[in-house]
Amino acid sequence: MGKYCEICAKGKMSGHKVSHSNRKTNRTWAPNVQSVRVVIGGTPMRINVCTRCLRSGYVQRAMPALKAAPAEEAVAVEE
Repeated sequence: MGKYCEICAKGKMSGHKVSHSNRKTNRTWAPNVQSVRVVIGGTPMRINVCTRCLRSGYVQRAMPALKAAPAEEAVAVEE
């Protein structure tokens, strides 16, 4: 099917593009789906989530682990 939101199952919608002369041709509307890292059950995963679910707070983004620079570790050990 393509990309869809794995939280709310929002996917493509179809309809008609209507011109000024009222001629109708087929077209599709796709949701704004982002591939983001989220925490589900304490485990970070990469899933497709629509921006509405991100904005509404239905998922919690996984924050990357901050790594200390080697120079800072050496200073901390000497003190």
